Amino acid sequence: MTLPDPELQPEFYADVPLKRSLAWAIDLVVTALMTVVALALTLFVGAFFLPVIYGAVSIGYRTVMLTRYRATLGMMLMALEWRSLKGGQPDAMTAFAYSAAHAGLWTVFPLQIASMVTILLTPHRQGLHDMFLGTTMLHRPTTP
Repeated sequence: MTLPDPELQPEFYADVPLKRSLAWAIDLVVTALMTVVALALTLFVGAFFLPVIYGAVSIGYRTVMLTRYRATLGMMLMALEWRSLKGGQPDAMTAFAYSAAHAGLWTVFPLQIASMVTILLTPHRQGLHDMFLGTTMLHRPTTP
């Protein structure tokens, strides 16, 4: 399985930056709700470690979803799929590295801005973490 070529099949990459943004917003709500549940389970003592808990929930959620479904809930709703540049499904370690890099980019905001720019400018619509790991986001292929 290979990735669709951005020049020969641009429909797989059209609107991906907008859809990635919307998927991120949906996933932000999902992880925030999961964090609230985690706080309730700790009887709100976890509030003292809120950034750590939120980061762990976010990385765990993304890793599990990307490993099992090649997409988070937000990506599924936006009809996006995460793939390696060779076209296959990345493994669990790549999903973890992607999730950790995603969280890291948000902690160093200028890097996140640079990642947004690369999503807009690269043919495969790759963020910095995608470029580093050899992955990309594209429209989920429809099966006849």
